[in-house]
Amino acid sequence: MTASSALAARPAQESWTVRALRAVVVLHVIALLAQAVTAGLLLSSPGGRPLHLASAIAVTVLGLLHLVLAILVWRPGGGPAKFVPLAASMLVFTVVAAALGMAHVKAVHVPLGVMLFGGGVMQLQRVMSRPATA
Repeated sequence: MTASSALAARPAQESWTVRALRAVVVLHVIALLAQAVTAGLLLSSPGGRPLHLASAIAVTVLGLLHLVLAILVWRPGGGPAKFVPLAASMLVFTVVAAALGMAHVKAVHVPLGVMLFGGGVMQLQRVMSRPATA
């Protein structure tokens, strides 16, 4: 193997925004999974409500951070815009799910939660795939 082929085989240096987006999307998916676990606790124990509320706040904050980083990868970073629409829709649906949860509309709140987890896993697959530009 020559030096030039070894250099060509090395992945391009990733920007801090891409690495941060990947980390936040992983945390976002973990928080969405924790939200499902605390939903089960909400139904089975009296202490479940504060845990479900705390994980809902974490999901919302991570959703906002997810969107900000997706925009930073795209605009100043020159990366793909494909992360922004899903990040934005996930944040909107998170707020809608939270409002429906507070209103005790479980018939819509629960399916939205499942959809959010699916969207999070889909975004995780997108941001972890190689090559990432930016």
